[in-house]
Amino acid sequence: MILKTNFHTNINKQNLKLLTKISNTLSNILNEPKSKNAPYVGENAFSHKGGLHASAVAKNPSTYEHIDPELVGNSRNVIISDQAGKANLLSQIKKLSIEIDNEQINQILELIKQKEAEGFSYDIALASFELLVRKHIGQIKEYFKLNKFRVTDERRWNAKGKLVTDSEATVHLEVKNEDKMTVGIGNGPVNAIDSALRQALIDFYPTLNDLKLTDYKVMILSSDKGTGAITRVHIESTDSNKQHWTTVGVSSNIIDASYNAIYDSISYKLFKDLNN
Repeated sequence: MILKTNFHTNINKQNLKLLTKISNTLSNILNEPKSKNAPYVGENAFSHKGGLHASAVAKNPSTYEHIDPELVGNSRNVIISDQAGKANLLSQIKKLSIEIDNEQINQILELIKQKEAEGFSYDIALASFELLVRKHIGQIKEYFKLNKFRVTDERRWNAKGKLVTDSEATVHLEVKNEDKMTVGIGNGPVNAIDSALRQALIDFYPTLNDLKLTDYKVMILSSDKGTGAITRVHIESTDSNKQHWTTVGVSSNIIDASYNAIYDSISYKLFKDLNN
């Protein structure tokens, strides 16, 4: 078959469609992170960010794509960011099967630009983006409400004479008109908060039992402010259905930013479970 120009290959068309899947499978077997920028098979290989760029792709993909991504088992990804225009937004909303009118599109575009000015980034945190859109148009409810949380760290010598640091988190929630207070222990403040939240919610939402946080990334947005800088946290999650999603949280307090990302992760999981 011919993939590009006049270069002929002996690769079967159906086998070529397995290229991205094979690449991802190898990454899992080797326990290595998937290269997002890899040609053909990378998540960013067919990504489009700028508004004008995305608009052109919507009209004629060949203007920016040298091949159809489906030929190699990949897919087009139109990124949501402060550079986004209506074409970007409409492309993502179409994937989510959300019905939305023109006025709501304009409102969400302004909301995204406002959020990104605060430090949020939705280019990879598509779960947080979906929650933002569905909340704005009234398609998703608040599954629980946080009244307050407290996190403490203690560095001490244990019984074996080893220096250890323990984290403990206490959360106060309202869940289905009930007040819940739970304490979680973890190997760090984020792990402790996650543990406390699960203890408070598991009786109400049993499917949270298979929710796993698989990656945690921190980015400093205003390094000139030193330890008082604005922090952006991305959390990747998965479950027993092999779904993967990424959420984002932003705050001048790294623990608060982490909680916001965890909150979105839990809310996304519950929305998918309760609406499928």
